[in-house]
Amino acid sequence: MKKVRRHMLSLLLMLLCNALVGKSDLAADMAALLALRSAVGGRSLLWNTSEQSPCSWNGVVCESNRVVMLRLPGMGLSGQLPVNVFGNLTQLHTLSLRFNALIGQLPQDLGQLVELRNLYLQGNMFSGEIPSFLFGLNNLVRLNLAGNKFSGEISPNFNKLTRLGSLYLEDNQLNGTIPDLSALNLTQFNVSNNDLSGPIPSKLSNFTSSAFEGNSLCGSPLAACPGNSKNGLSGGAIAGIVIGSVVGLLLLLLILFLCCKKSRKSEKSRSMDVAPAKQMDVEMPRDKTMETESRSVGAAAAAGAVARDKVEVDPNKKLVFFRNSAQVFDLEDLLRASAEVLGKGAFGTAYKAVLEVGTTVAVKRLKDMNVNEKEFREKIEAVGKMDHENLVPLRAYYYSRDEKLLVYDYMPMGSLSALLHGTRGAGRTPLNWETRSGIALGAARGIAYIHAKGPTSSHGNIKSSNILLSKNYEARVSDSGLAHLVGASSTPNRVAGYRAPEVTDARKVSQKADVYSFGVLLLELLTGKAPTHAILNEEGVDLPRWVQSVVREEWTAEVFDVELLRYQNVEEDMVQLLQLAIDCTAQYPDQRPSMTEVTTRIEELCHSGLQKEQDPEFIDAVDGSSERTHTVDSGAQPPSSAVG
Repeated sequence: MKKVRRHMLSLLLMLLCNALVGKSDLAADMAALLALRSAVGGRSLLWNTSEQSPCSWNGVVCESNRVVMLRLPGMGLSGQLPVNVFGNLTQLHTLSLRFNALIGQLPQDLGQLVELRNLYLQGNMFSGEIPSFLFGLNNLVRLNLAGNKFSGEISPNFNKLTRLGSLYLEDNQLNGTIPDLSALNLTQFNVSNNDLSGPIPSKLSNFTSSAFEGNSLCGSPLAACPGNSKNGLSGGAIAGIVIGSVVGLLLLLLILFLCCKKSRKSEKSRSMDVAPAKQMDVEMPRDKTMETESRSVGAAAAAGAVARDKVEVDPNKKLVFFRNSAQVFDLEDLLRASAEVLGKGAFGTAYKAVLEVGTTVAVKRLKDMNVNEKEFREKIEAVGKMDHENLVPLRAYYYSRDEKLLVYDYMPMGSLSALLHGTRGAGRTPLNWETRSGIALGAARGIAYIHAKGPTSSHGNIKSSNILLSKNYEARVSDSGLAHLVGASSTPNRVAGYRAPEVTDARKVSQKADVYSFGVLLLELLTGKAPTHAILNEEGVDLPRWVQSVVREEWTAEVFDVELLRYQNVEEDMVQLLQLAIDCTAQYPDQRPSMTEVTTRIEELCHSGLQKEQDPEFIDAVDGSSERTHTVDSGAQPPSSAVG
């Protein structure tokens, strides 16, 4: 009888323990984390094991009383990952063990993390074939196995991971061919520096050549694969191509000869000649008439298409230099300069002019400026007196009834608009977070300086094409004050997407309207989308409303430019800057911060990022970003934890 009682008591205790375990999943998570720390060590895993919950431990993030993120990058972890540990962390959706010294094969129970969306294991010494259990993690969005010792072939079973958007396999020992991954919609992909060979699948040909270099691969975007006698060009076809090329070259030389001969006949004196690669020639004949000659590129150029536009220059007018600018040239020098068109903007055409004395300047030829000379001089001289390191210096101006020129310092790196929205194909260097945040800060300082000149002082036309860049990618605000000189009816569309909702007359833009435009600029920096982006136009919404709709429904990393997703360690800073942009684009002006406050908040953000970089424990790594959901609106505070 006693034996039966003891058996019953043991059974009851076991059932009680099982019940307690079932209700205490966080305790099981905690036990798994302690087992991991015991197996791989780590110089920075100074977890307080006396606490009842692991949610306050470094690198651990909890939701709904479960561990959902484990981020231990660069913690000095070493040895082999233990088995039967990760399988207990059943709610884990982000695991980052990047840049440690872990070895061996991945434990089988990683395949039990069915909620896992982000797996960052780069920069270790894991070996063996890429384990097949990974292909059962159907929720994986980002997988980074770069910089290890994985070998074997790349399995076509990656196609089972239909949600996968980022796949990094570079710097391993993988061999064989790249399988057809047509079932995936990858936005980030890299297999460089392996032992791969064969053709690159067409579905992957849109990635840059750097994603495939260091292998024996062929096909777009690399060199074409060797052909054979069946599908290669015949000898007759090759001969035809050669003959056609020679004939075309001779015709082109003949056209160029005729054009040069015609140009020599029409040239009477000094000229302002545009570089052949550009689209504009400006000549200055003896009768003081400025001519613009437009030469189109390609087929139109070969046909010799030319258009002329004559503008009278008053011989009694001179360039007027500002007091803070040394006069090293005059109007005659400017009109003799070698010039090329930089672009056509809201207020006219801009040229790069290289003077004979060696100075390079930017000349803006204004249009639609129907103001009298007195008003023009007053407003332009107010701009010329401004002196700040984040403004493009206005050095001189020329005014006549038919011609108005502004002479600025030349900014060699072009505009922020071109940098953001230029070619995104092969050869493009991604615009990183440090550069973007630095540009935001510089532009904010320049605009704040303008606002400090008085309560009615504003820029009036803030947009990415008016943020120019120095050689070091420092922001310089351009076109300040020009919006106040044009007619009210000629400007509404010129600031499309940037204009504050309360602005009805583009000549009367308040400081709070400038803040709105700057907020749109911040959103452009963060999303990579221009305010006039085709997708936004098709949806019938502007950039601020689109961002707010995403935030309102569910915050994901999808809102950020794909080029920023690799900078995972700065996600918190990105969220904070986004929050500031949303504040700036508030519907009502009195709800927007001042530019002084905007500048302060960006300075704090950049200072925080600098502290991170100077922290010896900080590792600046590129591994994408997680899909962790955040809540951000005009009244919410950004989350305090970064991901990855």
